[in-house]
Amino acid sequence: QVQLVESGGGLVQAGGSLRLSCTASGPTSSLTTSGWFRQAPGKDREFVGGIKYSSGSTYYADSVKGRFTISRDNDRNTVYLVMNSLRPEDTALYTCAAGNLLGVVTTPHLYRNWGQGTQVTVSS
Repeated sequence: QVQLVESGGGLVQAGGSLRLSCTASGPTSSLTTSGWFRQAPGKDREFVGGIKYSSGSTYYADSVKGRFTISRDNDRNTVYLVMNSLRPEDTALYTCAAGNLLGVVTTPHLYRNWGQGTQVTVSS
């Protein structure tokens, strides 16, 4: 069973940066795509961005485009989410997901594997 563990969340002031990590373990050879999602209290889960492993191609939600960057370290089985120019509205629980998909998808239920999430709080 694939396990995903996120780290790197915390409290940061508006305009600051954070780097989240998502490390996969277990039978990871079948995984092809990772996505990052976030959920703020009282709101629906929101797609943030994702990466297709084979090509390194990425796709982002409009709300984070130009501020967030996703990359992957294949040797470490780790996907990173670098978040710059953070805003209070970025405050949420950030969760990574992974699956055997043809490409990055924005629909949560298509990802089979999920981490527990890491909290990001941006103060104004």
